[in-house]
Parts: sequence; structure tokens; C-alpha cells
Amino acid sequence: MLKVSCNVLSDQSQAITQCGFMGRGPILTRGHRRNAVVLGSGSDSGSGSSNKGPIMAVVSDRVIGSGSGSGSLADRLRLGNLTEDGLSYKERFIVRCYEVGINKTATVETIANLLQEVGCNHAQSVGFSTDGFATTPTMRKLHLIWVTARMHIEIYKYPAWSDVIEIETWCQGEGRIGTRRDWILKDHATGQVIGRATSKWVMMNQDTRRLQKVSDDVRDEYLVYCPREPRLAIPEENNGSLRRIPKLEDPAEHSKLGLVPRRADLDMNLHVNNVTYIGWVLESLPQEIIDSHELQTITLDYRRECQHDDIVDSLTSVEPVEDAEVVSKIQGTNGSTAATENNEDLRQFLHLLRVSGDGLEINRGRTEWRKKHAR
Repeated sequence: MLKVSCNVLSDQSQAITQCGFMGRGPILTRGHRRNAVVLGSGSDSGSGSSNKGPIMAVVSDRVIGSGSGSGSLADRLRLGNLTEDGLSYKERFIVRCYEVGINKTATVETIANLLQEVGCNHAQSVGFSTDGFATTPTMRKLHLIWVTARMHIEIYKYPAWSDVIEIETWCQGEGRIGTRRDWILKDHATGQVIGRATSKWVMMNQDTRRLQKVSDDVRDEYLVYCPREPRLAIPEENNGSLRRIPKLEDPAEHSKLGLVPRRADLDMNLHVNNVTYIGWVLESLPQEIIDSHELQTITLDYRRECQHDDIVDSLTSVEPVEDAEVVSKIQGTNGSTAATENNEDLRQFLHLLRVSGDGLEINRGRTEWRKKHAR
């Protein structure tokens, strides 16, 4: 299980970045049959002949037919559904042209946005609230919301434009102060695991901006949709997902000063969305690394909310690989993790986002970069 020390939580207790965790939708009672809506007919790859059946998307436990009026249009068109046991959710996405970057593959921001999207859609599918923050009835009554405390993403292979990826997600209890959400990303065409991610979420009072323990009432409302036994997307042994990120002190080797949140960076609660921090972290990375390497792993500790009128400084310094623990890497096609074999091609950096002027910490980060393969 993902563990966060008391000291880290104390540091984060002032305020943590706001982000949607779950969402709205019809409640699905486990054991009820879920029905499908026809999206269209397919054909066998390369054969030109009609497929033997229609393409379907599971949307709810209610019959959806012509004129039935049940379920939103988005529910009927979305290519996602709860798994058979109702304890995780899978959805397929097509990588669009505006989601790829200079490498002609999806950017890490694209990946992070899709993780957020599938997490929200998971919550919609089990009936959480319509306010975009996945609040349970008890949470809404007490003005409680979910906020991100830590995010760790590993990307083994970046999907390209028009690739179809399948993302599975599930959430679990994490002690008395939060929850954990995990993801596994696969190439839908081959079934190959191309990435994994895990995250830590804590509960905050929306009015006081203080962290609050998860009560038994709240736990009872969401744990019914969680796996009964711990299920980890990323094995915690010999893995960097739990490694402490030290504070980067001045003078940093690289910096990008005076970053200003755009209106488009704000989420539904008028705070900077957590994916925006990834772009800010990368802004201070040296260009030669961007040109010669690609991001393999990113870990972010969220320490404080960023407001629309804040000015942000991004700092970066090299973290020697020989001082780091074993890092994870894809091996073969099954998505298993193993020690990186060629450390001389690996580059590792520490990052800090802070409020310009008073120096208050917003975010700590660590990134690991592998050498780009010749294309």
C-alpha cells in the first residue's frame, strides 16, 4: 500500500492541490446485469468483411432503447464499463492529433489527463455526486472534498496518434486519512502494458481548507466499490513510487521563473488543475534532455494549492542516479517491472515549484528520463 509519513501529511495539511477524483452517474448495484448500447458495426482487421457482431459499450444496469430516455448521451457513447465484479473500471481512448507532442507520441500531460478522466468516469458509473469531485452524500453534507496528495506515473511506451489505449482503474482505502487510486494502461491492439500509475488522495474541508480524517460513514459509502484485498498497479518492492522527494534548495541548476496560471489552467473549483503542475515542472528542464531523452517516470508531491493570481517559479537540478534506489522499467511485453540495466543512459532530476517572492512550496517532484530510441 502507498504510505505517506506523518511529517509529509503535516507539511501538506496547510492546503493541497484541488482535482476532481470521481463524478456523477447512475448507481450500479453489484449483481445486476449491465446492458449495452450499439455504437456501430465493425469489420475484421484487413479483411474488409463485416464483423460477426456489433461494437458495444456497457453503460448502466438499465435497459437503454430507442426513446427510453435513460442515461445521458455521454453514457451511451462512452467506451467504458465496470468490470464483472464491479470493483474496477475500464475505458478505451483514441489518441488524437492535438494530444501528441514533438516526439509524435502522446505527451505525459495527455496521459495524466486521461488518468483523471477515467477516474472521474469510474465514479460516475457507480453514482457519485454531480459536482465533479466524487463526493459521497456524507461528504456533501459536511462540505468535504478529495484533493491530490501524491501522483506517480510510469510510462513504458508512449502511444502514437490514432493508437487506442485501454485504461483500467480502481480505488482502495488508505488508512484513516485518505484513499489510493491505481491505473494500468494497455495498448488495446496488442494487450501490452504500456504504463502504470498510482496516487494518494486525502479529504479536505472545503470551507476551512484543512485536512480531515475519513469517517466510518464516508468509508462505508465508497469502500463497497473497492477491491476487498489490496491490489497494487505498481509493486512496492524495488520501486520508486514511495521514495521520499527531498526539497530542492537554491541555487538550482536550472530554473524558469515567473510562470503565471492561465484561465484555462483552472479547474471547476477555481484552483490550478493538478496536470498543469506537470507542464510547469518540465519548463525548467534543460533542452538537451528534452531532445535526447523521453520521460520514463514522474512523481509529484502536492504541498499547497495554487491560486489563479499566484506567480510560480520552477526549479530543477540533477539527482545522481548512483544515489538513487532501483528504478522501474518495462521488460518484455507483460508490463512487469525490473531494475534498469543501463544506468548510463538514465537521467534523473529533482524539481520544486514555489510561489515567486515568498518561496512557499507548491510541489516537489522527481523525474527519470531514458535515452530516446532511434526512429
